[in-house]
Parts: sequence; structure tokens; C-alpha cells
Amino acid sequence: MPRIDYHHHLINTLEGAAQPLKQAGTGHDVLIHAIREQVKGKQFVLIGEASHGTAEFYRIRAEVSQHLIVEEGFDAVAVEADWPDAYRVNRFVSGRSDDTEADAALSDFERFPTWMWRNTEVLAFVAWLRNYNEETGRYKGQQESVGFYGLDLYSMTTSMEAVLAYLDKIDPQEAAVARARYGCFGQFISNPQAYGYAIASGRWDSCEQEVITQLMQLQRKARLYMEKDGVFAGNEYFSAQQNAELVKNAEEYYRAMFRGRPNTWNLRDRHMFETLEKLSGHLGSRLGREARIIVWAHNSHLGNAAATEMGQRGEINIGQLVTEKYADKALRIGFSTSRGKVTAATDWDGPAETKTVRDPLPGSYEEIFSQLEKKRFFFYLRGVGEAVDMLGERRLQRAIGVIYRPETERISHYFYATLPRQFDFMIHIDKTEAVQPLPAISHKRPGEMDETYPSGL
Repeated sequence: MPRIDYHHHLINTLEGAAQPLKQAGTGHDVLIHAIREQVKGKQFVLIGEASHGTAEFYRIRAEVSQHLIVEEGFDAVAVEADWPDAYRVNRFVSGRSDDTEADAALSDFERFPTWMWRNTEVLAFVAWLRNYNEETGRYKGQQESVGFYGLDLYSMTTSMEAVLAYLDKIDPQEAAVARARYGCFGQFISNPQAYGYAIASGRWDSCEQEVITQLMQLQRKARLYMEKDGVFAGNEYFSAQQNAELVKNAEEYYRAMFRGRPNTWNLRDRHMFETLEKLSGHLGSRLGREARIIVWAHNSHLGNAAATEMGQRGEINIGQLVTEKYADKALRIGFSTSRGKVTAATDWDGPAETKTVRDPLPGSYEEIFSQLEKKRFFFYLRGVGEAVDMLGERRLQRAIGVIYRPETERISHYFYATLPRQFDFMIHIDKTEAVQPLPAISHKRPGEMDETYPSGL
């Protein structure tokens, strides 16, 4: 078929396969219905985003999650955020917090990029989740609340502080020993990247054994601590253990930072996957059944990396690890956009800016989607048919992180992917708006530069 005829056929075929998010006239929620049809028996639903700063991605993701919680009985939302920051939100939504407003519960998100979780869309969801738990009798320990948890590992310092705070309350003698162990980091305790550099340059001895020992000691005393800690003992001990685990993995991550991206990327995504599994096990033991968890993170973490250029570079991600281990018990949902506005920074630790998203590159998935008459639609990619076959052609796909540099768009923000192997659903919103950050908080900590620099995925 001549190229021009094939292109017309491609657009016409995709137009016929693309389903609107809502039915015109009736308002029937086609997307929610389609996802609910496919979510039966699923343990994990991974919901991505093509940028960390697009309002529609956050909003639709929250709407889907609300339906999964209310109508399908999902038990938790786990997000691409640090464990201790998200755990403050978890305490708030489950009635175990001194915070009285969702805004206050989000105030531990101090590290760059604060807008990623301190924004109006997340604020609305957190307020909704607290109300849902209260209205359904899940509040303040009446039964297990639907929780909000973090999977990431950039909180080494605050996770150490959280471990020590827990031990100060439950075992002051052990807290003193833990302080001595964590004191190994010395002057680098609040600057993990500098610690990694000092190790790489031979100027500092590794603290690997100290952080492993601390985790093992916490695990050895699990039963004792849970017996002493009252009604929420299991949850609070689990949180302390996760913080100690995070410190161990973050220490390894920062030592690996100067060996190159595949090492650190893989350490990070494996940590997030293992945290997800531990969370699933913990919740399952409390519920007496298999826990069902929704995951929020960037497309680059939740699509199957084996179907992308990332996999060819030796990089894995949560989506690949979940797919390989859980297969049909997981559902992966991606997002894309062609143009509009996005909240992002120009440089690492820079201020949030409202930036214009450039028109997509020729031949990319986003550019193909922009030619359809429908402007808000989705594809179900597990079906059969010519459209799925055509979408299986390897194409460029855009990924905007917390940094957006249009002047280096191709190098910084595109990679090759095979869509039907990467996701089960793809949601496309042709023109999108920037997410609205909440007001800045005065005690903001500087962001630790990490392996996501400069793209910020």
C-alpha cells in the first residue's frame, strides 16, 4: 500500500477503534465501564501519566481510583512519593493524625518537586479519601482504612528520623544504639549525594553494614514492639520497618549513583516494586484476604519497560516486574497528550513554571493521535483487530518529567515504545492544562539531585 494511502488507512482505523471517555448525549462513562470490565480479579491497577504536571492526568486518575475503591473494593493507593511524606497523608485519611485539613497532611512534601503531590488535584482526592473512610466506618481503626502510601526512596534522611522517632517512643535504649549506627554518615547525613561521591572517591567508608544491621535489629524485635504499641501497633511498626528498609536501599542507591543510570534506575524501580509487594503482604495479613492496590506513577515506571527503548538499555521498571510476576493479575493504564500546558521546572530544584507543550514530533504516537477527530479518547490494547496491530508498530513516545526542556525535546523527552506491549489501556487527552500547585510552604528542603536529572521522570 502506498505510504500516503497507508497513513489515511491508519488514521481511519484508529478513529474507528478509539472510544470516547464519555458517551455524547447520555454522559455514560465509557472509560470507567471499560476499566471495570477488565479489573475483575486484578490485584494491581497501575495508572500512569505522561508528565508530572498535567491536571487532566491527575484528575482522571483520581476519578478512576475513586470508582475502583467504591465499586471494586480496592484497599490502597501507592504513589511515586517518599514513604514518610505519604505516610503522614495515610494517617490523615485513616483518622490517626493531628492534621485537620488535607492541605496540612500534604505539608511534608517539601522536597523538589513539591507540586508533584502538593497540588489541587491531589488535595481534592485526599480530602475525598478521608471522607470515604469516615462515611464507610473505616475511620480511626473501626476497620482497615483505604490507605495512601509512598513507594520511592529519596527520603533517606527523613526516613532515618522516622525510625529514630519510632524507637524513641517504644524503646529509648535501642533508639540510642540506632543513632550511633546512623551516625556513621557523619557530615553527609543530610546530603546523600555527597555521601555517594565521597564513597566513590575513597574519602569515606561505606555505611552499608550499619544500615543493614539496624534493619535486622528492628525486624528481630517485631513481636515485642507490636505488643507494646497499642491498637495501631501493626501499622506503625510496619511503617518504621519500611523506613529502615528505605534507608538501606537508599544507601546502596547513592553509592551506585556514580556508576551510571541503569544501576540507579534499576535500584530505584526494584525498591518501589519490593515496597509495593511488602505493602500488599502487610495489608493482606490485616484484611485476611488478598489486598488490591492502585499505583500512581509516571508512564516510564508503570508501562512494561521490556516494550520500550528503556528495556534495550537494560533498564527495568515497576510495570515490567509486576507484569512478569503477576501477569493477568495486573492492569496497566497509560496517558498521553499532544499539546497544551504543563507545570515543570527548567532546572533541577528550580521554581514551578507553566510551560507550553510543543506539538509532538512527526510519526510519534502523540502526533498520530492528534490527527483523530476525537480529542478525548482511549484504546483498549488487549483486544484483537487491525487497530491494535497498527499501534504495535514501534514509535516515538513522549515523556515529560518534573523538568521540561523543549529546546532538547527529542533527546530529553522521547523514547521508542511498542504501545500494545507496554500498556493495557492508553488514554489520550489531546490538549491539556497545567496542574495547579498549592501555595509554597516556608520550610521547603532543597531537592536532592537524583538519577532522574535532567529529565525528572
